[in-house]
Amino acid sequence: MFVKYADGFAIFPGGFGTLDELFESLTLIQTGKIRHFPVVLIGTEYWSGLLDWLRSKAVARGAIDLTDVDLMRCTDDMAEACRMLTAGSSRRAAEAAKEDKAAARTVGEKAPRAAGLR
Repeated sequence: MFVKYADGFAIFPGGFGTLDELFESLTLIQTGKIRHFPVVLIGTEYWSGLLDWLRSKAVARGAIDLTDVDLMRCTDDMAEACRMLTAGSSRRAAEAAKEDKAAARTVGEKAPRAAGLR
């Protein structure tokens, strides 16, 4: 539910709960269950081992694609992280507005008409 309303994730070093949220969001993005949004890992020293492992083991064995690893960005620069998250939020808002317009048109086309009224 948390990811449903998110425009992006800034993921700081953490434990199992953090990893759970990280991988849940990546899985939902990868499978198209939610719109893509930026996932920014804060702390290159902390996250580099995981990213290296994903590339050398999971990608190498075909468990995930390299593009799946590229769903994440990693930085130590908070200004850069904010730029990534803000750009993603703006892009996602534009996508949502477009989807809302399309949904409104669809609902209008399918609206039931009263018998004998046109």
